[in-house]
Amino acid sequence: MITLLGTGLLGSAFARAFLRKGEAVRVWNRTIARARPLARDGAIVVEGDVAEAVHGAERVHLVLADDLAVDSVLAAAAPGFAPGVLVFDHSTTSPRGAAARTAHWRARDVVYVHAPVFMGPQSALEHNGMILVSGDREVVARVTPLLAPMTGKVVDVGPRVERAAAFKLLGNLILLSFGAAFADMLALARAMDIAPADVRTLLDHFDPGPSFVRRFKRITEARYDQPTWDLAMARKDAGLMQAEADRGGFELRVLPGLAALMDEMIARGLGEADWTVIAKDLVEGT
Repeated sequence: MITLLGTGLLGSAFARAFLRKGEAVRVWNRTIARARPLARDGAIVVEGDVAEAVHGAERVHLVLADDLAVDSVLAAAAPGFAPGVLVFDHSTTSPRGAAARTAHWRARDVVYVHAPVFMGPQSALEHNGMILVSGDREVVARVTPLLAPMTGKVVDVGPRVERAAAFKLLGNLILLSFGAAFADMLALARAMDIAPADVRTLLDHFDPGPSFVRRFKRITEARYDQPTWDLAMARKDAGLMQAEADRGGFELRVLPGLAALMDEMIARGLGEADWTVIAKDLVEGT
């Protein structure tokens, strides 16, 4: 028996994926109306307390909002935990919270594994995407075969129990940064009288994606003395962007902070370095 706690979009998709594989699945949600539709897929919807939902389950999977929700639901579920239960937490939480929960439940003979995901509902249904794990080597080896059928890839990010949570935050920052950069790009497009739909013309032909990892490698290896786009010229271009946005009456939210950082580095005499030198202090730990 598998119990799924938290039936939002992703949690519901995980439940349906388990059911399609022939697993017996119980579901529970704090707002029970969000769990009831899963009965049509064959899930057992538990309308009582969460301890009832986990009673006798070999595996419990959580997909909840935050640390507070995870802690409160686990505390309420604990009286129903079967001996040897495996608890998989797919929620995006703080690294400290994940580490504290791992230690807390280990002391109570419960194996708690924080296993955050880079998956949407469709990915969960199709068993692709990525699950992150970290922590005790024996535990990771034990649970990886159970997690692998849920996804296209299980990535072990090391023995420190908080690293899966940390890597999840790093990945989400990349996604948020994309969205913020796109918002600035659309603001600049509007300022220059280019319709948002027309920006696709550029993206249909200009795909910076393949250079993404290469650029990050350049940054982390601190190879700033062989510029492909020097900082001074990049700052000049940022100035052109800001001027066009100002002229068109559209506010850029990301670029001003980046331009200020560029100015700081140029003032330190780094204008002829590759523009990625903006990360120099972070790479060198200064």
